Amino acid sequence: RAYVKNHNLGFEVPYRMGAEPRTYIPDFVVLVDDGGEDPLNLVVEIKGYRGEDAKVKKITMENYWVPGINRLTEYGRWDFTEITNVHSMENVLNQLASTAPMDMVRAARACSGSEPQLEPVSRRRSALD
Repeated sequence: RAYVKNHNLGFEVPYRMGAEPRTYIPDFVVLVDDGGEDPLNLVVEIKGYRGEDAKVKKITMENYWVPGINRLTEYGRWDFTEITNVHSMENVLNQLASTAPMDMVRAARACSGSEPQLEPVSRRRSALD
């Protein structure tokens, strides 16, 4: 449907690297029309080299931020995927876009290598609206 590069949007996610507080700024937000009632806001991180900080950011997004924002329900459905091979990015995004609504989170996690923690919830209002 649409995407935006997260540049000067103010979309930041706090996380900790050990005891040190840090801020993660995701690369893109993609609005995916997955055939569901409401679109999915997919946070996309493009990574070549995966250092320890990239692993901690991914864990933070999958285990804390995505479940937290989805529990609020007022900002729509959200998920996160990390694309580590830029040459396969088009195929990964096409696969996500062609997935049935309830399988969208599983497909996103399959692309990033882990299973979902929560199913998506109904959308009331998007943070991008």
